[in-house]
Amino acid sequence: MTLWVTKPANRSKAVQPDISISKAPEYRLKWLCLISDCFIRVFTWEEGVSQVPALKPGSKHAPSEDRLSLEVISLLAPPLASLLRGLPAGSLRELEEIRMRAGQPLLLRRGNLEFTVYPGGKIGSDLVKGFPVTPEAVRSSVEIMTRSSIYAWEDELRNGFLTLRGGHRVGLAGKVVVEGGYVKTVRHISSLNVRIAKEIKGVGRKLLPYLIEKSIVQSALIISPPQAGKTTLLRDLIRILSSGEPEAGLAGLNVGVVDERSELAGCWEGIPQNDLGPRTDVLDCCPKSQGMVMLLRAMSPQVIVTDELGRREDITALEEAVNGGVTVITTVHGQDEQDIKRKPVLRELLGTGVFRRGVVLSRRQGVGTVERVWDPATGRDILTAPLVLRGREHA
Repeated sequence: MTLWVTKPANRSKAVQPDISISKAPEYRLKWLCLISDCFIRVFTWEEGVSQVPALKPGSKHAPSEDRLSLEVISLLAPPLASLLRGLPAGSLRELEEIRMRAGQPLLLRRGNLEFTVYPGGKIGSDLVKGFPVTPEAVRSSVEIMTRSSIYAWEDELRNGFLTLRGGHRVGLAGKVVVEGGYVKTVRHISSLNVRIAKEIKGVGRKLLPYLIEKSIVQSALIISPPQAGKTTLLRDLIRILSSGEPEAGLAGLNVGVVDERSELAGCWEGIPQNDLGPRTDVLDCCPKSQGMVMLLRAMSPQVIVTDELGRREDITALEEAVNGGVTVITTVHGQDEQDIKRKPVLRELLGTGVFRRGVVLSRRQGVGTVERVWDPATGRDILTAPLVLRGREHA
């Protein structure tokens, strides 16, 4: 049996992987097997390695790097976890992605900046010198994330991702198994992309007044390219609508969320890991068209929120919700109004007349730049100048 270990003498030096326990008798190895009902392999040494604080997952007051270490880094293969924990303090602050591809260097992303980690524990941009991710490290990471029961996660695997405690999301690629024309699961996983969940509260407050008319929240379609902040904005709007906003004269509303890809609530074992407010009900991993109808029939929502509409059946369910007197707020991928009009289904979506607000996001002045707010029913522009959304990060 081969175990992954790290020398305690100098944590800033190169991580030494794959040392057999028989070759390291001077080390005393301990197993900590159970952390908050999640089986995680943690190695400690006689020479006092500092431990991750016992922070409550999802704690809004947890230091960001401590929370990242507890909820994400602890679930990576030990050589990768040791490498990242050995980085200088602050190196992982505001980290957005950790990418692991078998046979390729470890990649990290923060905003538009992509970098790697050298075996010596330094950050740099030269990928040739980056710490290599082995196939075994990818397999080991998946095994730890799924608690050695990958078949129990097939419902998520067929959608191409796993959701971790804390709302972090792991995209994956490998051999896709198809049965009857549908994806059954993914095996021989060779790539992982860990997207770090970050709650940024307050980003929706500046936009909210533009979504309200005569004290009523209007149905809205948010158009956004990738990485422009649409999911973060949508999540905060859910929280605000559910909690109420006294300054805008808005009482708390019953909000139903259809979270088909577990991005908004970040549910882990059915419990939202993100703060969506006290009056929010979530259907996790549920197809949008079915979920909207289910909420209408059973949960009496005043607002229904979902992300990334795009199928024709979604439009039918959306029209049913609006005809039932429910406000719908949703998003689509696109650059602007003209861009989505070039796509038949999205053109039909915009032409339904159910939306009284269209919102266009970009990154032009930073993530969360609102370029335009208008009334699709009349063509009237409501926002006269670009609006840059800002909030308070809880990560």
